Amino acid sequence: MTDLEKARQTINDVDSKMRELFLERMKAAKTVAEYKKLHGIQVFDSQREQEVLARNTDAFTDDELKGYYVDFITHNMDVSKRYQHRLLEGMKVAFSGVEGAFANIAANKVFPDAKAVPYPDFKSAYNSVANGECDCAILPIENSFNGDVGQVMDLAFFGPLYINGVYDISVVQNLLANKGAEISDIKEVISHPQALGQCNEYIKKHGFKAIEAVNTAVAAKLVSDSGRLDIAAIASEEAAEKYGLVKLEAHINQSSNNTTRFAVFSRTAKAPSVADNHFILLFTVTNEAGSLGKAISIIGENGFNLKALKSRPTKELIWNYYFFVEGEGNINSEKGKKMLCELKEKCSNLRIIGNFEKEVIL
Repeated sequence: MTDLEKARQTINDVDSKMRELFLERMKAAKTVAEYKKLHGIQVFDSQREQEVLARNTDAFTDDELKGYYVDFITHNMDVSKRYQHRLLEGMKVAFSGVEGAFANIAANKVFPDAKAVPYPDFKSAYNSVANGECDCAILPIENSFNGDVGQVMDLAFFGPLYINGVYDISVVQNLLANKGAEISDIKEVISHPQALGQCNEYIKKHGFKAIEAVNTAVAAKLVSDSGRLDIAAIASEEAAEKYGLVKLEAHINQSSNNTTRFAVFSRTAKAPSVADNHFILLFTVTNEAGSLGKAISIIGENGFNLKALKSRPTKELIWNYYFFVEGEGNINSEKGKKMLCELKEKCSNLRIIGNFEKEVIL
């Protein structure tokens, strides 16, 4: 056998082994896709890809071939992602509003292969996951300019679902009207209360009458259906395209960094990971002097960074509140377990509703 024949035989043997390993790898990728569907986690994970590349190339000693090996590993991950995307095509993601709503845009960005399913309000979208109609729901929890979305926070407190990811989506509000309208014609603007709040200065400046709608895209549809030239909607470009409206003015929100944080809710909590570095807790404290201060101190004393503390009325007892806490650190660690143990002694109710690696900016 010549050297060429020996080399080709080696390649044949390696290809045979790689075929079996490829099948094994793709079987594992299918399991990963099923897990992501169950827990409402998007396919692309940049941190995970960086870890895979680092782990596989750090021990690679052949500098001449290292670049080719990076290409090889990257291609393997791309093939795996394409397969996972196909497997997630049947996934159903609930959102509040109609097509063109910012939540619809968020759903398409986070889960581009899934079917985005509209619901008339936050509660029905949330309940669609709780009762099994949809795999997960993507709902806004906070806007950088206009603050918390209290209805969604209440659903998180009183409902059974878990938050397995938080995504920051840039929000650009536009003044939309029927064809033929001019800004000087507009007397009323209609939109969701959050959007009206984000554009409050613009509305006051032009002397518009503000009318609330359940959703920005619903507002766009109402304007389109009315045929009127004296009413406009505040909504997205996508809503304008969907409902045949024209954009009279773009970017009318007061803040140039207008961002909404969307949380993905699913029926099952994500499995703990050593990489988890963000958590969301909900708790109530006993009606005793200093009880809230003691609970907050426990978080800091155990080395965890408290990012946000928000209160909402429980609605069960007058002047009784629950607290929504966002923090940094791994609560699956020994320190985390100790912190939770100590919190349970000070809190009348305590629930972990979110535990994930990082907040993603899209």
